[in-house]
Amino acid sequence: MTVAYEDVPFSELLHHPAATAQRLDTVRALRLRRRDAGDLALMRVEQLEQDTTVVDFTARLLAGLVRTENTAALRQALPDALPWSTFLPPEDLETLLAELVDTARGAAALENLAPIALLLAQWRHSAEIYADPALLAILTREPEGDLGPAPMPRDDQ
Repeated sequence: MTVAYEDVPFSELLHHPAATAQRLDTVRALRLRRRDAGDLALMRVEQLEQDTTVVDFTARLLAGLVRTENTAALRQALPDALPWSTFLPPEDLETLLAELVDTARGAAALENLAPIALLLAQWRHSAEIYADPALLAILTREPEGDLGPAPMPRDDQ
């Protein structure tokens, strides 16, 4: 089995492009570390296409399970996939599942996984709040905990 990815300095790709690309024979991807910018990934197109196929299939399978009222199975599997979800209230778990299905379908159609990553990060932050009783009390206290909708910014600022 190949390793998922290997860290490589970006300069290695610049100085030894053929040798660096050949490393893809033993790893799925190369993480190209850059000093002054975000890291990049280098992978074979075939790998990207395979990953896209799997994500599309998974999103459609998840959507199909929810549509056919198999949410009990999804709810049961959710703590294995997202261990932090155990801290969410039951009604939020339903909302999470619905949003996850819709977002996964849309992201798969766009071939862009960023919306799924963002959604999971947002729900994880919610779980972190529910896991900390003191923080939950502060954030749900009225009126200090929720000051209501933020006013629209004025044009003169």
